[in-house]
Amino acid sequence: MKYVNKINLMRERAVTVSGAAAAFFLACIPGTVAGESLNPVPIEEWPVPFAGHGRDPYAAGPDEIWFVGQQGHYLARFTPSTEEFLKVDLPPGTGPHNNVVDSEGRVWYSGNASGELIGYYEPESEKFTTFALPGSRDPHTLVFDEDEETLWFTVQFGNQIGRMTMADHEVEVIDVPTQGSRPYGIKIAPDGTPWIVLFGTNKLAKVDPATMALTQIDLPNADARPRRLEITSDGRIWYADFARGTIGLYDPARTEFGEWPLPGGTQSRPYGMAIDDEDRVWLVETGVMPNQFVGFDTESESVVSITEIPSGAGAVRHMDYEESTGSVWFGTDEDTLGRARVKAD
Repeated sequence: MKYVNKINLMRERAVTVSGAAAAFFLACIPGTVAGESLNPVPIEEWPVPFAGHGRDPYAAGPDEIWFVGQQGHYLARFTPSTEEFLKVDLPPGTGPHNNVVDSEGRVWYSGNASGELIGYYEPESEKFTTFALPGSRDPHTLVFDEDEETLWFTVQFGNQIGRMTMADHEVEVIDVPTQGSRPYGIKIAPDGTPWIVLFGTNKLAKVDPATMALTQIDLPNADARPRRLEITSDGRIWYADFARGTIGLYDPARTEFGEWPLPGGTQSRPYGMAIDDEDRVWLVETGVMPNQFVGFDTESESVVSITEIPSGAGAVRHMDYEESTGSVWFGTDEDTLGRARVKAD
């Protein structure tokens, strides 16, 4: 059974609420907290045929979606045009947490359960290559810089941030001074600076790629717990505050902050995030059942879309935007792989 919500985009565009009006609407109408939509987007979901917590899809192209099975210890590829799944088993105990695909088609993954491993898989040769990370327990989220010269990663419970240089596969890791900071989501700004959310505290962090010097930025609210982040083309940092149910902003150029409540309220538990080519941020409220897929326009600074995820989702932990089809890909705790069409054809 495939879960689908079919939306008439032309009809929905006719009732768009935007800007300040949308913000007022969401803040004042209790019905938008759960069970009601605002300019919903079409979402399709496919049950993953493998047990083991499929998650963190990465769109290597419009017809090549890779994801990992953290508890099932596998990599997998989904081909949307044929709706076919391919499973690639990893050694027992690997516990892959996240994956990214480079321009040569190699699928890089973090060995989260094994604790000290980053590896890649070459689909054509079906060969694996792994790299030990001595002293770096729990490699978490991976991201390439723009030129694929460096693979950056977070180490959540090891309280570190690291990088691997692609030319020689040399690994360098730095400690985060704040104990228990839990480095989590990581993204690269347009100027090449890695930014990280520190989920165990109310801080963001950035790393100077030239010197590996780390800077921490305190968020205004001590109770904030940022879990994922995205960066708009102007370099502004947008983060999901999992603890307080808000989307937050840090503007490095102005050293200013902003914050907006999400439609699901203080217990909405925003988690997975993605950004499209119009600088709109998409996130999922995991504290609302069924989970809500929410669009936030960073120009008007308002929520512009709310869609219930058909399967309920349970939780969506990481998402990826595929530009050519205008789609956000996500995995759910209901063992489905999902696609949200955030731009009309």
